[in-house]
Amino acid sequence: MKRKGLLVAMAGLVLILAGCGNLKSTGSGTSTTTTNSSKGVQTTGSTGESNYTGVIQDGSYKTSAARGLMVSQTDNVLNVKSMETGLTTISKKEFSTDKYLLQEGQYLKSATVKKWLARKSKSNPTGLNPKSNGSTDADKRTPLYLQQILEQDYVTQTDNNKSVKLGGVSIALGMNTVDYYQKERYGAEYKTTISDSELLAQGKSMANTVLKRLRQNSDLKNVPIVIAIYKQAAKDSLVGGVYVAYSANKASATTVTDWKNLDEKNQVLPTVGDEKAVNSGDSDAFSNFKSQIQGFFPNLAGVVAQTHYEDNQLQGMNITINTQFYGETEITSFTQYVSQAAGRYLPSNIPIEITVQSTQGIQAFVARESGEKSFYTHVFSSY
Repeated sequence: MKRKGLLVAMAGLVLILAGCGNLKSTGSGTSTTTTNSSKGVQTTGSTGESNYTGVIQDGSYKTSAARGLMVSQTDNVLNVKSMETGLTTISKKEFSTDKYLLQEGQYLKSATVKKWLARKSKSNPTGLNPKSNGSTDADKRTPLYLQQILEQDYVTQTDNNKSVKLGGVSIALGMNTVDYYQKERYGAEYKTTISDSELLAQGKSMANTVLKRLRQNSDLKNVPIVIAIYKQAAKDSLVGGVYVAYSANKASATTVTDWKNLDEKNQVLPTVGDEKAVNSGDSDAFSNFKSQIQGFFPNLAGVVAQTHYEDNQLQGMNITINTQFYGETEITSFTQYVSQAAGRYLPSNIPIEITVQSTQGIQAFVARESGEKSFYTHVFSSY
């Protein structure tokens, strides 16, 4: 993995972890910082063959006005990251990285998404969440099913790369597994649990409505539109949510008719409580890695892994190591040893990212891309 790509990715993670609140955006609401005064279309450059290249148009990277908008309740920030990366992964099935460029959503405006996320009412007829039935009982009230909406646009370069043409759109509907609410302002917090079957049924119904509305935009009438249903993790979860289904809708289609079910799981290692490991071999491998580095470097405050599975096959592992190291020589030696131990004990042929951090911030980064044998390491200097 190239050093530049890694550092850019980590910078992006810091921005994402800035958080999300009551119908506020984690991204900017307008077109962004100008990189230069050149006209036409430029690309950001790819960080790998399997990644999309971004678009810089007329000297600026165009952000989405609606990215990061959420229903008025506290959410697990990990949902924001995994929802975005997961939608990109699904989009690769329909929009190949060697043909399409990725542009943040430009068609769903902030005001539109706010209305769609709110409850349906006389004053808000476009609300996708159902109107309240007036009950405050956890098992009787009408919950808020839809938490967030994400749009990604896929474009191709035209006119000798001087402009771009929309080739397709991907939409993610982030559905709540738990709806948190208060019976009175500043009062105690209650919650309504939403079953998987109810979540999926509501998501599919909303997807039909969203597709019909998108087709009313003349720019979106005749392009493929992917709609995916994302199952949000509870706010106290140590991992983000997963996608449960998606539909690739051909140009001009106004009804979703073909859903593809997805079998995805996220899990923290070591497992919490009585939770059973998705794969005992992966769990044992991580346990051996953890024991090895803790045995040689006892000043560790914690070693935790986040794993992602598709069809019960491990797709990636992100490990966070919290240390009490302060000397740069000690951090460098530890990073070198982590790289060796990772290559010896952790599963092969999957992408792995390891972040070494302390209360002072990120100290080092170790990573390996899928299919590679060696790890890239970087120790952050204090100057």
